[in-house]
Amino acid sequence: MQVIESVQEMQTAAMQLRFGGHLIALVPTMGCLHEGHLSLIRLAREKADKVIVSIFVNPEQFGPSEDFADYPRTWKEDLEACRANGVDFVFHPSAEAMYPEGFSSFVEEKQVSSGLCGVSRPTHFKGVSTVCLKLFNLVRPDFSYFGQKDAQQCAVIKKMVRDFNIPTEVIVGETVREADGLALSSRNRYLSKSQREEALAISSSLFEAKSMVEKGVVNVDRVIAEITHLLSLKRRIRVIYVQVVDDETMEAVKTIQPGRSRVCVAAWIDGIRLIDNCLL
Repeated sequence: MQVIESVQEMQTAAMQLRFGGHLIALVPTMGCLHEGHLSLIRLAREKADKVIVSIFVNPEQFGPSEDFADYPRTWKEDLEACRANGVDFVFHPSAEAMYPEGFSSFVEEKQVSSGLCGVSRPTHFKGVSTVCLKLFNLVRPDFSYFGQKDAQQCAVIKKMVRDFNIPTEVIVGETVREADGLALSSRNRYLSKSQREEALAISSSLFEAKSMVEKGVVNVDRVIAEITHLLSLKRRIRVIYVQVVDDETMEAVKTIQPGRSRVCVAAWIDGIRLIDNCLL
């Protein structure tokens, strides 16, 4: 496994792989790797000859009052996890390498990103889209892997890839959960025992919503009301949003279409922001 920090070296290495006829997979991450990331790496290994994992805590996707400085960084553990799971290259650039002095060009998707997390984090997806476009240009991956837990992010990246005719196939891996249902997230490390217990209400409320739809409920207001009620029973939870949206456009829907509608939740657990979603 080779670790690359230089933007130019990564671009050169990727070009050599392509000239050699290799299929390339990219798994973009911010590090603090957990089983969700590793599941994407394993999916990548199934389709590609060479797997590249980027580990870069992207400052441009954090707002001014968010947790960029405190975001968990576990470099040694991440390297070992990549090595153990057959990664060929780890791209680990500095912020100065990705955003050199004078950098002033950004990508902003304005439809899929406008609702849900885009309301309370208005610059977040501009940072995500920009760093992903840079990574796509550097690596030129045949396949790019993202996790379904970040459903809106996946939809934004897919839209950007279509709009800019980027020659990569975006593959979305299923949300990986703990045995008790909690969606894996690097921010779960922040949770105390009591906070984690209350956070389980997020996933359990989504599962209840899916059960309602399976029983024939297609009224959006009823589903949202039930989720909101279940979350309100927890003292530490403060709801940011509960919405049912089209799975592709992320636009709010009036009637649930099973298999096409997705319910998305964002909530504060005290000062920790968590998101989750479920296809209905």
